[in-house]
Amino acid sequence: MVYKYCPLCGKELVEKTIDGVKRLACSSSECNYVFWNNPVPVIAAVIEHRNKILLVRNRGWPEDMYGLVTGFLERNESPEEGILREVAEELGLTGESARLIGAYAFFEMNQLIVAYHVVARGDIVLGDEIADVKSVEPERLKPWAFGTGLALRDWLARRESGR
Repeated sequence: MVYKYCPLCGKELVEKTIDGVKRLACSSSECNYVFWNNPVPVIAAVIEHRNKILLVRNRGWPEDMYGLVTGFLERNESPEEGILREVAEELGLTGESARLIGAYAFFEMNQLIVAYHVVARGDIVLGDEIADVKSVEPERLKPWAFGTGLALRDWLARRESGR
């Protein structure tokens, strides 16, 4: 999303160099607004369910594209609470725990992914955003080289090393 007008005073935003970086800022000398365009935090889950890992295909994705459950935090919600909520909303499962895997820059989407390993129980009931789910034995997983695939890679490495 690119803004054209200052949300504080309504004047036009113009490109200015601030701290050596070109940024959109208010054109008014009386207003100090800067659009910093900071990355958005996203939560993700490597979901372990019945000794397998769940991969999901979101509605609108190509038939052969699967990934991890992801979502955005809600107001006054910790990342751990948020990922357990997302697992419940998207798959109808109850997360027993959420253990941090790591944080990953996803420059293509201007996001910071905070990934968790979630052990979940219950029967899968697909939420509105999910078109399909598949359950994969951890040994058969092949992480992708960007976004949430990096979290899956790290989780698999820790699992293999026994950490």
